[in-house]
Amino acid sequence: MTWDESTITVRFNEVDAYQVAWHGHYLAWMEIGRTSLARRFGLDPFQLAELGWLGPVVQVEVKYLRPARCHDMLVIRTTLEPGETATLVFLSEIIGPDGNRLATGRTVHTLTDLAGTLQFRLPPAVAERVAQLQGWQRGETP
Repeated sequence: MTWDESTITVRFNEVDAYQVAWHGHYLAWMEIGRTSLARRFGLDPFQLAELGWLGPVVQVEVKYLRPARCHDMLVIRTTLEPGETATLVFLSEIIGPDGNRLATGRTVHTLTDLAGTLQFRLPPAVAERVAQLQGWQRGETP
C-alpha cells in the first residue's frame, strides 16, 4: 500500500511543560497529512463541499508511541483504508527524525449531504475519486 507523505517541523508553541509535543497537536498533524492526500484526489473538505457533500469526523484513534520534541522534523504518512460504506477511513503514521514511529492514528469520516443527511453509499463523483486514490495506492496510477 502506498502512503502519501507530508513533512512538518515541531514548533516551540507545540511543546508543553515537559518539553515534548502536546498530545492534541498529533491530531492537527494527522489532519495535515489527511488533507494533503485527499486534495490530490479531489476529496479535501472544500472539494467535497463543492461536490455537495461533507465528510465530518465521527471517530478518532491515536496511539502514542514516542514523544516528539521541539524542532524535530516529522513525516506524516497517510493512506486510505478500503471500505464498503459511505465512509472515508484514513490511517496515519507520524515518523520521527530517527525513522521510528512516534504515533499511529485512524480517523473515520462519514459522508453527508450539505444538510447533514447521512449517506449509505458513496455518491458517484466521490466513489470515482476514491477509486482513483485506491488505484494510486496499488501503484496503478501516478
